Amino acid sequence: MPIFLLNDDEESFPPPEQADESGVLAVGGQVTPRRLLAAYRRGIFPWYSDGQPILWHSPDPRFTLLPEQLHVPRSLKKKVQRKPYALRYDTAFAAVMDACARVERPGQNGTWITQEMREGYVALHALGFAHSAEAWCGEALVGGLYGVSLGSAFFGESMFTLEPDASKVVFVTLVERLAAAGCTLIDCQQETEHLARFGAQSWPRKRFLRALADAMTVPSQRGVWDSAAGPCAQRAL
Repeated sequence: MPIFLLNDDEESFPPPEQADESGVLAVGGQVTPRRLLAAYRRGIFPWYSDGQPILWHSPDPRFTLLPEQLHVPRSLKKKVQRKPYALRYDTAFAAVMDACARVERPGQNGTWITQEMREGYVALHALGFAHSAEAWCGEALVGGLYGVSLGSAFFGESMFTLEPDASKVVFVTLVERLAAAGCTLIDCQQETEHLARFGAQSWPRKRFLRALADAMTVPSQRGVWDSAAGPCAQRAL
């Protein structure tokens, strides 16, 4: 399959089914809010490293979690109930991104969260489409994740933890609150052992795109998540 070169039209993408075997679909463009929204609605996301051109992906298979199929191990469930961390939403979006970029991951050199990516997602957060879920210990940010909310779908981007199980507590609580808010689909992008333990599964791209199309028929709730209640109590901009 050819890799497509994007033009100046920020909403123009080739069909995601035309991605190559590695999942790469297109190259170029800019990581702007308008282009990001157009990409996510089509099941496409940016993923590249410093020194590379901007690469847009639509992998097959696609790692996906249905909120109602969340699996929480008993020991973690007990920890969540003990509330070891203060959980907040959308109070430190840029700091969560920065922490995700700094955290060391096995088998990975550097980070895909480039300065251009940071600027694009921070702008998307300011528009009320990108969100952070955060674990705090006193005044210290000790874990969290960020992603994009569109229609009835949530697209997870990255997470980090600095204290035991902090990101797991954040993830479980967020998924439960997303489910309560009507979320039908969580895009985990690439398979990881961590997310598999929570019930995420590899879906053929065709199945993911069908589910995504259904999720996009639901109006997007644009706004800032309530810092304590999360996506169930969203404040409009």
